[in-house]
Amino acid sequence: MKKILYSIALLFTVTTLITACSTTKNASTASNAEVGRGKITGTWTVNSITYEGIVENAVQSVFDQGPASLFQGSTWTLTNSGKGIYALTNGTTQSIFWSMTNTGGTPEFAFKKINEGEKPKEVASGYRLLVENADGDNLTLKAPVQYGGGSGYIVYHMTKK
Repeated sequence: MKKILYSIALLFTVTTLITACSTTKNASTASNAEVGRGKITGTWTVNSITYEGIVENAVQSVFDQGPASLFQGSTWTLTNSGKGIYALTNGTTQSIFWSMTNTGGTPEFAFKKINEGEKPKEVASGYRLLVENADGDNLTLKAPVQYGGGSGYIVYHMTKK
């Protein structure tokens, strides 16, 4: 009788462990979990810029740098450590510190502009862009903007170099 009770208890314990591990594994494979640093790291070129919900050139300055068209053809180099730099076609460069967040199930690319001698933790302001696509070769980032009492997006379409 003791062997039967022991066997049932052992079977119950093993079943509980398998179920618990299975649940944990499923939770870690959330719908947007595949968009991470690995798919963002690298050197990217902005191939085109489109607009959703706003007219082209309605926003005069993006990233406190200039019009969105200034970023056409720019190159963004993003390292796995979070350091990065973007270079505009006019020769202007800007050091950045970037990260990935997953707010409310939506992956976001965030960055802070870093000046010479500054540390990222010393910079309070930054920019957040929604990650619409990141497949390792193509990256599409949507920058939310306010315009005329409404909102829209400036969409940056990038390809990996």
